[in-house]
Amino acid sequence: MAEPRRMERLDQPREPRRIRLPRFDPEAFGRWSEGIARYMGTAKFIVYMSIVILAWLGWNTLAPAHWRFDPYTFTFLTLVLSLQASYAAPLILLAQNRQADRDRVAAEEDRRRATLQKADTEYLTREIAALRIALGEVATRDFVRSELSRLAEELDEQAQRRQRLDRRKLRAGQTTGRTETGTGQTRRRTETGADPIDEPRDEVDGDPPPV
Repeated sequence: MAEPRRMERLDQPREPRRIRLPRFDPEAFGRWSEGIARYMGTAKFIVYMSIVILAWLGWNTLAPAHWRFDPYTFTFLTLVLSLQASYAAPLILLAQNRQADRDRVAAEEDRRRATLQKADTEYLTREIAALRIALGEVATRDFVRSELSRLAEELDEQAQRRQRLDRRKLRAGQTTGRTETGTGQTRRRTETGADPIDEPRDEVDGDPPPV
């Protein structure tokens, strides 16, 4: 007996019927397409394709009729070139898209580096400004030299004042000694009863010599 057909229930969703497609590596396919696109953009490809087309046209034009596989109007050649163009265009677009992705990543990296460089430049600018402000408050070599010169002049002036003061004290001491000596002699003469008028005058006492 045949198996009873399974009834489809309306309260259950249908099982999706998936079509299994062949899997491939997008990265490998992209590298392959870029290789083809690069080769098609070279002079070698153009020269080889031109040689093949000229040989094709020459053979199907000059060869005997029973040897020609694509006689005039060259339908098969047109089909081959159309097939080549139909595959070359998507491959070139795929290579351009990959190059655009790389350019976008490179541009983002350049933008990030430019931002970091700008931040570093602003930081260095602030540090240099802070150093200039700090150096404005620090004593420079000329300032220290001028202060030392002024201090040396003040010390010289004080030394000269001290020397003048010492000289004045020395002169005052000598004058006081002479005064005390004269006073002592006067006292001795008074005690001995000598008349100061009868004292002989000489040049040492500062009196004029007797006539």
